[in-house]
Amino acid sequence: MSETGLFSQSIDEWQREREILNGKVLAVAGLEIKRFFSLDGQTYRDGTLPSRTKELLGLVASLVLRCDDCILYHVIRCHEEGLSTQEFQEAASVGLIVGGSIVIPHLRRAFARWEELGHEVEGKDMT
Repeated sequence: MSETGLFSQSIDEWQREREILNGKVLAVAGLEIKRFFSLDGQTYRDGTLPSRTKELLGLVASLVLRCDDCILYHVIRCHEEGLSTQEFQEAASVGLIVGGSIVIPHLRRAFARWEELGHEVEGKDMT
């Protein structure tokens, strides 16, 4: 695997760094930034749509926007929400069809991280 971008750190290292950096931002943040961070957290809570559905939506949007940090965050959250590889694959298909072939490198990395979290991705026919 590449040692750049999405693979420059283990998932645990990435999560620790994210927490530290969020702390730095929030330590000096004004009201607007704090409200945005709060709104982001509240948006993914259970509501009419369950949290797991919202995480899939976040994953699709992140794939289309090609944000590796956001993709990894939503890969982790989909794992935490107990999503199956089949559900993950179908959401990834939506991201690919909306975003086009430019999403493919990000899709590859997302599936590698999904596998790193303990999900089988090789040897299964996901069609």
